[in-house]
Amino acid sequence: MAGFVPPGTTLLGNEATSAETKKVNEVHKNVDYMNLPCPIPYEELHREALMSLKPEYFEGMRFDFTKGLNQKFSLSHSVMMGPVEIPSQSSEAIKIPTAHYEFGANFIDQKTMLIGRVLTDGRLNARVKCDLTDDLALKANAQLTNEPHMSHVMLNFDYKGKDYRSQLQLGNGALFGASYIQSVTPHLSLGAEVFWAGQHRKSGVGYAGRYETDKMVASGQVASTGLMALSYVQKVSEKVSLATDFMYNYLSRDVTVSAGYDYALRQARLRGKIDSNGCTSAFLEERLNMGLNFILSAELDHKKKDYKFGFGLTVG
Repeated sequence: MAGFVPPGTTLLGNEATSAETKKVNEVHKNVDYMNLPCPIPYEELHREALMSLKPEYFEGMRFDFTKGLNQKFSLSHSVMMGPVEIPSQSSEAIKIPTAHYEFGANFIDQKTMLIGRVLTDGRLNARVKCDLTDDLALKANAQLTNEPHMSHVMLNFDYKGKDYRSQLQLGNGALFGASYIQSVTPHLSLGAEVFWAGQHRKSGVGYAGRYETDKMVASGQVASTGLMALSYVQKVSEKVSLATDFMYNYLSRDVTVSAGYDYALRQARLRGKIDSNGCTSAFLEERLNMGLNFILSAELDHKKKDYKFGFGLTVG
């Protein structure tokens, strides 16, 4: 009796297997693998999670004013007043009050973007993006400062294919890097990167994957340097998204997990998170009028007894 099989069981099992196989074949048949979408750049794999979990938190007061001179050229003025942390062996943060002014010039058209910033402490920041062709773009970032060995320049050449992207990086200090990402299915893309830092005599390789639909985005990245990053974003509705990320350093055994939300209202956007270190953060952007935004920022780190609050206005 133990080996008895009721009549029809094998037939039903075969029918179920046949139905599942037929369904899988229909899915693959409907996918046109010769017309896959172009993936996002390798460096932006965690874009949605970063936007939700890591807005530009600040402490103190901030005022930003942008004046457009014409359709392509504009000037910006920024004032920041707030404390700055200094290195200390104590568990509690030590801060000193500072203030600085930043002047900026922007030029943006369909193929070129030029952005420059000059700060009162002597730092100069510049960003350039130029579309050399429809598929090839040049990006450059530079920061010049009076401090020795702190200035850096980075050049990126980005090539956009039909269903893939590749990037070549060149930087000072004999820094070389390259990355490639390919769409494997309409929702899945896989990529890899390699880099060499000649000044520090270090090299490494990395691998990444990204899966996205209309409702969610999942990304994973691992490198030979011992770093692993995972992120997941779920779109609950048109206005609400939930996000989480996982950061692990194999060499130092450091682990950080954070979870947050992104709530877009008609006149405001609210983002917040909490991480495994006990740090809670919130960031609010509210549009008071056309061209006038109010900003609130808060970070509470109970473990380090470090509490940061900031408010600001953005005009233009």
